[in-house]
Amino acid sequence: MAENAASNDKKESAEELTEKLPSKAAAVHEIIRKEGEKEMRRDFFALFWSAIAGGLIMSTSMLGRGVLQAYLPDAPWAILIEAMGYTLGFIFVITAGQQLFTENTITPVLPFMSQPTWLKLIKLLRLWGTVMLGNFVGGLIAAAVFAYLPMFSPEVDKEFLAMGHHLLEVPNDKSFATAVLAGWLIALLVWMIHAVETGRVLLIFLITYLMGISDVAHVVVGTIEVTYLVLLGEATISESLSRFVLPTLLGNIVGGTFIFALISHAQVRADVGLDVPPTDDEPKAIERAGKLVD
Repeated sequence: MAENAASNDKKESAEELTEKLPSKAAAVHEIIRKEGEKEMRRDFFALFWSAIAGGLIMSTSMLGRGVLQAYLPDAPWAILIEAMGYTLGFIFVITAGQQLFTENTITPVLPFMSQPTWLKLIKLLRLWGTVMLGNFVGGLIAAAVFAYLPMFSPEVDKEFLAMGHHLLEVPNDKSFATAVLAGWLIALLVWMIHAVETGRVLLIFLITYLMGISDVAHVVVGTIEVTYLVLLGEATISESLSRFVLPTLLGNIVGGTFIFALISHAQVRADVGLDVPPTDDEPKAIERAGKLVD
């Protein structure tokens, strides 16, 4: 997604796999699996700097929504417009090809599910930890800029505070539940982006707009908003962690990995032959698919 050339290669590979494998779902699964393998092999600093950039970019979701909320009237329909601002960070970070933690609840998970070894698990956890740390660092930088530099009107600053307080007022069980939905939707978005050749920006907009109007919890965007409160003395670190970050992080992982990725993987296991022993004249389909992509 980061480069046009890479996108073209991905499209060609998807077309080839769709023709060679039993189903389109199997082809999309294989494309994402191969991408996950590449991500797990990347250097720590390459992932970390990309994740910092991703965290910075995601602050535009907070910015877009906050500005719209500040200047729209207090009416029931206003959220239908405010949610458009929420989509900005996702559109920018995904089309720019930067690292976002919730995207990685499916992409590097499929290689582990296809070949569940301790080495793959260690690589997966390393990737998760690196990207999550980088996203949080980038978000911290953005929140500090918003909090300490005289950039916005009092109305916008007031909305930033209101957004953060809203997240901390939500009960933990609701934060977890809505985070599960958010994780599932982001994983669905990743799957769909790999399944289509055009209209990807529209897909990102539609799914993240749905997240915005549904008021679901996303750990990266929300952490920027509660960090803004912490920096201004409106909340404590422990309060932010216990009442938002931890339940939302867990929910995003459950929704993306344990629901969408697991079900999607189970859907194509027979198609790609992950658990079917090869016969003398019929090697595993996954091996054929791997050669095609390579």
